[in-house]
Amino acid sequence: MSNAKPNPTPKPDPMPRRRRRLPATRPVALAALPAALLAVICAGPAPGATAPGAGLPARADVRADPRTDTRPAATFDTAPARAALQRLLPRHARQFTLVPDPAAGPDTFTVSGTAGAITVRGSTGATLLTGVGWYLQHVAGADIGWPGESIGMLPARLPAVPAPVTRAAQVPHRYALNDTDDGYSGPYRTFEEHQRQIDLLALHGINEVFVQVGAEYPYYRALQGFGYSAEELRQWVPGPGHQSWWLLQNLSGFGGPVSERLMRERAELGGRIAEQLRGLGMTPVLPGYFGTVPPGFAARNAGAATVAQGDWAGFDRPDWLDPASPVFEKLAAAYYAEQRAVFGDSAMYRMSPLHEGGQTGSVDVGAAAGAIQDALHAAHPGALWAVLGWQDDPTAELLAGVDTSKLLILDGLSDRYNRLDREQRWGGAPYAMGTIYNFGGHTTIGANTSVWLERFGPWRAKSNSALTGIAYLPEATGTNPAAFDLFTDLAWDPGPVDHRAWFAGFAARRYGRPDAEAAAAWEELRKGPYSTSSGLWSESQDSLFSARPSLSSVGAAHWSPKSMRYPAGSVRRALDHLLKVDPALRGSSAYRFDLVDTARQALANHSRVLLPKIKAAYEAKDRARLRTLTAEWQDGMRLLDQVTGSDPNLLLGTWLSRARSSGADRAEQDRYEYDARSLLSVWGRRSTSEGGFLHDYANREWSGLISELYAPRWAAYFATLDEALVAGAAPREIDWHAFEEEWAGRTTRHPDRPSGDPYRLATAVAAALPPAAATG
Repeated sequence: MSNAKPNPTPKPDPMPRRRRRLPATRPVALAALPAALLAVICAGPAPGATAPGAGLPARADVRADPRTDTRPAATFDTAPARAALQRLLPRHARQFTLVPDPAAGPDTFTVSGTAGAITVRGSTGATLLTGVGWYLQHVAGADIGWPGESIGMLPARLPAVPAPVTRAAQVPHRYALNDTDDGYSGPYRTFEEHQRQIDLLALHGINEVFVQVGAEYPYYRALQGFGYSAEELRQWVPGPGHQSWWLLQNLSGFGGPVSERLMRERAELGGRIAEQLRGLGMTPVLPGYFGTVPPGFAARNAGAATVAQGDWAGFDRPDWLDPASPVFEKLAAAYYAEQRAVFGDSAMYRMSPLHEGGQTGSVDVGAAAGAIQDALHAAHPGALWAVLGWQDDPTAELLAGVDTSKLLILDGLSDRYNRLDREQRWGGAPYAMGTIYNFGGHTTIGANTSVWLERFGPWRAKSNSALTGIAYLPEATGTNPAAFDLFTDLAWDPGPVDHRAWFAGFAARRYGRPDAEAAAAWEELRKGPYSTSSGLWSESQDSLFSARPSLSSVGAAHWSPKSMRYPAGSVRRALDHLLKVDPALRGSSAYRFDLVDTARQALANHSRVLLPKIKAAYEAKDRARLRTLTAEWQDGMRLLDQVTGSDPNLLLGTWLSRARSSGADRAEQDRYEYDARSLLSVWGRRSTSEGGFLHDYANREWSGLISELYAPRWAAYFATLDEALVAGAAPREIDWHAFEEEWAGRTTRHPDRPSGDPYRLATAVAAALPPAAATG
């Protein structure tokens, strides 16, 4: 949910977009063309030919990557950074002078100036914004978070910088966005919401951003030249909510079919996102091609060899085209030509072959990896291949087949396990220290932040260190502003970061000025959910309110922690302190979100206290006590729905209305709503939900989701317990998948605007809970 405020004086789009008609099928079979002719196609269409990406605006020429370009530094246009500044600080943007200074060195900014006249010099547009972000944090004492901001507390005239300050990034790679972010954060978001995300990433020093929106379109276009009809491909491509896992070669088709119109609109959106990033000097990281093909590819293309990829969580995975087969080179060239036509070129591409259990068959993995990199470099000479460090990937066999100087491993396990030696594990291949502190879009508070501080500096200081970046990889973004701020700060802070001091500073700027109660609240949160340890987990526990009902429930998502990872009293005490924050500071969206989120977490933690009591009452056959406790549980869920309904970031209605707005007619709207609803509940078909244990993987405490799915689910279960005690029999079984599938198929409407007073509702939560002393 975007916190962006309208720009009072919007500037015209500097790149007018032309719409051309997209033909239903490609007139030429690319698989039959020789490599020399394919090279011509990649360079550009012949006069009168159907151009790659026809029907969509062509991308502008792409500037050289500042990390690899050896030409003399040239100035750059600050207009994109200026426009972002106007969006971020509409009342104060004119008090900043942005000065391009590419000669200052890569990723460097300097901040100086007198009151009301702040000058930021920087090596790129994004670095200029990072300098603005540093000024807001360390001089002005304000926060633009993800979500929530306190810029309304800024004085009309911004304060002077006591002395000029220069900062340079400690690592060249500052990567953001998990492969799953588009699915779990919002597959139907608008350009303005993506633009807000880019503004925030630049403000926090990120320079490489994964762009997934519209990634289906190059596949759709290219594969029509390899024996597939447009209709077959529309059936193969999943709905936007599930496309993240299709790109990871885990599934196909589910949540679709996707209309050609939506694919074109999404491709145009993705192209605009890539242009937005380039305008700021950031690298759009585009999906690369590593061999995913529809069923029957080998039968339709002579010389092709494919490997069945087996099962992923109850889905049949798409086949893998052996990259060493001659057809791979042609299909990869066609794919990159189509991608270039819509998204332009880039210096970095994202691929993870054999993700989560892919089958190698008789394929030589090293040779396959080399062929994948060769195909990438044929289309984009010298481009960097970004691969996810997850489970056993990347394997030694894959690394042995590639030029690792053109590879970056995005380590998703840096803060999860102990005794890690990345240099030894990956043979010295460059890697970025990453964090995945959020899975599935869970609304839980917390992260292993102390582990980040313990590891980042020492890992960089090793004599043989291959650490060259950070990778911000939560499965969903926009849920945990403190974690986002701290993790991105690692890349820019020149010295060791003191955990306690950082949180004290965060508390001071989060609401616009220092406040003793705010400081006490964030100290409790620091000591609790933000000081969890590594070893098994990188995220905190989720809520039992959102779990499938059972007296023995220990978590909502099968793959999440089964118990509390910190003392629950820390959140309960933080709520009490936040309620005592100076009334003058309670008007910011940052305060309102934190208050609601902390109240939500305190209630969620209480579910783990209440359920064992309900179990004990049932086992004692104490029907009166069972009814009292289950009524308390249901009252808690009603209050939870109300308090989350008071914040714009916690509304099911927004999620659903975005999905429906993408459909051209009622049938398409219903299809996309099912795509969006199913991801939150059953996730996929029955085999996925039950056999793959993915039901409730994307659970989250959102108003509307609580009242329409979670609360009725628990009410139905409690009714079976009551009936069982009356009848003296075992509780009747409920087909939970059928229950959840029925909900996923609904088209009921929910508010997409908040209602209720956050402070009053958070106060009601505090009153309904035991005092902090009783919660540990």
